[in-house]
Amino acid sequence: MRQLNKLQVILLLAGAVLMTIGACSYAVMWLQKVMCWVFLAGALLFIAMQVQQKYEGTNFVIRRLRRILFVSHAFFVVAALSMIDSQYHFLRPLFSSQSDYIIYAYNKWVAFMLAGALIQLYTTHRISSELKKES
Repeated sequence: MRQLNKLQVILLLAGAVLMTIGACSYAVMWLQKVMCWVFLAGALLFIAMQVQQKYEGTNFVIRRLRRILFVSHAFFVVAALSMIDSQYHFLRPLFSSQSDYIIYAYNKWVAFMLAGALIQLYTTHRISSELKKES
């Protein structure tokens, strides 16, 4: 697995911190119009740095786990967009009624973020154990 340099590690951690600050602040209803964008910026930064970690080996399990990580990345981006929608309601015209919008779209960012975080936790743990086995 290609290691990140110091700047990339700092950017990865900064993205994770921005995601945490954005999600926690949004959840406690503090500056929600700003924090949804902070979460998106953090997610994009975090994803960009994780994509930089390439695996050049031939281990099928690690390659599969890396592909699963991309599902986690998609969940983080959808969570950020859902958070922005919960604040600005840009998806509201696509639904026939206010109640349908609330049932199907409003504040669903929590589920997407949780799913992304669980996949992230599982895959990083498995990748590190597989790398230990490989070496």
